[in-house]
This record gives sequence, structure tokens and C-alpha cells, in this order.
Amino acid sequence: MRLMKLKLLHQTKKNKKLIFILLNPDRLCLGFLFQIMKKDDCFYLGKIVKKYSFKGELLAKLDTDEPDLYDNLDAIFIDLRGNLVPFFIEASQLHKSDLLRLKFEDVDTEADADALLKSDLYLPLELLPKLEGNKFYFHEVINFTIHDENYGEVGRIVGVNDTTAQALFEVDRNGVEILIPMNDEFIVKVDRPNKTVIVNTPEGLIDLYLSE
Repeated sequence: MRLMKLKLLHQTKKNKKLIFILLNPDRLCLGFLFQIMKKDDCFYLGKIVKKYSFKGELLAKLDTDEPDLYDNLDAIFIDLRGNLVPFFIEASQLHKSDLLRLKFEDVDTEADADALLKSDLYLPLELLPKLEGNKFYFHEVINFTIHDENYGEVGRIVGVNDTTAQALFEVDRNGVEILIPMNDEFIVKVDRPNKTVIVNTPEGLIDLYLSE
């Protein structure tokens, strides 16, 4: 799969008109490209938030605590009309510690940059730095089993709600949704080999959902 992605990027770079066509889908349907790279195969890196110069440079706000890990990329995927389109990076550098200044190939004017404003940025999952121990990415634990030290098996993690002040495991137990705070004090162990997250939740939390 990785080789296919590299070949795709090479092919797109060889024929730069593809990017123009993708920005103007009425010109041609390139469904083959979208079928190869899907959002499920990628992680959200950040969003293009503003223009930097009249030469097409842009600033992106990255969704990471370590933006310096991504200041030397060769290419990135931009979400355009729900499709991930590869763009090649001429130059990049950190800007004011929390922004990434980007200059894409063939994005040379303010008008070019305007077309990309507010777009989301993605990278293939294999580029994520590997986490160990009880640190994990949200997508990594989807479909893991939640096991409570006192209650036993609770259910299957079907999602993560990170729109609240405290992120929550969304757990399905025979059709009943149970929300468990992703609190470091509750998480005992992330058992990757057995696809299980072991927790120790406050007494009565799980029963609260099952008694409704």
C-alpha cells in the first residue's frame, strides 16, 4: 500500500495538471486517485488558517504538541471537496512556534492560496510517531475492548468524543452507549496485543448507564 502511495505521488508530481483538474472536477473525473487514499488511511494534521504572503505562502495550525516533527515534509494531503489531494511542498518552516509556514508547488499567487484557505491537512497513518505504554492515538483504540478491574468486560470502543472538556471513550455494550472519561487516573493499561484498554472507573459509573 505504501509503495502505491509513493507511485501515486510521483505520478501526480510528474503531471502537475492533475492538481488543477482536482481543483476543477468538472474537467475530468479522477476517481482512481480518491480510491487509493482515503481518510481512514490518514490522520488529521491541522488546518490552513491564513495566507502569509502574496506569493502563495500559507500558514497552517497543526493539531499536535510537537509541530517540529512536521516541518520537513515533502508532500501533504489537502481535503478538497471531501477528497484528499496530494500537494508537494517547496519549503516549510515553523512560524511563531505553533504555526507551520508552507509554500506548495504551483501555488504561486494570492488567488491560488485563497482556494486552499480553511482546508484540512492529512498525512498517512504510518507517518505517525509510534506511541508506547498508556499513550495512544484516538484512532488506535477503536474496536478495542474496555475491561474494568472491578466490573469486568464493559464493551467495545466504537468512538471517542473529544468535543468536551474531558475526552470520552464511547463504548457499546449490547446496544447501550457508555461514556468513560479518558482520565489518566482511570486508565490502568493499554494492552495493544490483546486489543484491550483496562480501566478502573469510579464505583457506580458503569451501573449508572445500565440502570437507565
